[in-house]
Amino acid sequence: MRTDDVSVMRLNNPTSKRTGSMARGTALALGAALLLGGCDTVSSLNPFDRPEVYKPEVKEIVPADRLYNEGLARLQNGDSEGAAKKFDQIDKEAPFSPYARKGLILAAYTNYQASKWEETITASKRFIAQNPASPDAAYAQYLMAMSYYNQIPDATRDQERTQLAIAAFEQLIQRYPKSEYVLDAKEKLLVARDQLAGKEMNVGRFYLEQRNYTGAVNRFREVIIKYQTTRHVEEALMRLTEAYMALGITNEAQTAAAVLGHNFPDSPWYKDAYVLLESGGLQPRENRGSYISRAFQGFQRAVVGVVGFGGRS
Repeated sequence: MRTDDVSVMRLNNPTSKRTGSMARGTALALGAALLLGGCDTVSSLNPFDRPEVYKPEVKEIVPADRLYNEGLARLQNGDSEGAAKKFDQIDKEAPFSPYARKGLILAAYTNYQASKWEETITASKRFIAQNPASPDAAYAQYLMAMSYYNQIPDATRDQERTQLAIAAFEQLIQRYPKSEYVLDAKEKLLVARDQLAGKEMNVGRFYLEQRNYTGAVNRFREVIIKYQTTRHVEEALMRLTEAYMALGITNEAQTAAAVLGHNFPDSPWYKDAYVLLESGGLQPRENRGSYISRAFQGFQRAVVGVVGFGGRS
């Protein structure tokens, strides 16, 4: 048989064709399996190659009026926290509904009742921003200020919340001067400022103990200039007398004692300042050009009963 006949036979033999096709198919299948196996191996090593199956969550949309009524019902039952959640939900799901404004001020109120200060502050700020001319805006401002006020720490700690409370009360008095909350805001301001003065006094006393008299003077000076209506001003004047005596600046020591005696003649701190000066052969004598004297020109004592924070009286 000729070579070309063998070639033709191979080409024309169906069995030969099937055998060749099967061989090629087997090779392709093996190659694909290797590739797939390789991909699977790489995928198993890749922590991010984990496609999650999306499962749509069907959430019921509760009408705003229903949320509002449910909130009122919980509030009437004494469940302030549960009521707050309902009113908060109105603001999130139906901010443009007729119930949104009422729900927002009630959210501030119910959060306040539940002692959730930060949530009260957030709701109050949103209400004021959205409804600045509302009759309830002053109340929202008051709730915000009181939420800061209720977080005032003792005088040994950072006083950021005290400063925020002061700013909020001052805004209330400035923006809503005819509000029914102004009187209480003024009283709370005295207490908050007394707290800041107490912080300054603590640091000033520490400096005195460390014999850092200049640092002590700076702290006590803050008290007599910024916080004259607090209960700490009498001690601050006496401590100024003490620090200036230690520095040898006797004219300022005499002025501090004289101003103390003039404004608080019955104060035990004045008696201490007088004895201290006398031990150095000096008497109280006011220098009208001193910053201490100028700070008390036209001074009127306005100290009210102070309720302390952190167990203080």
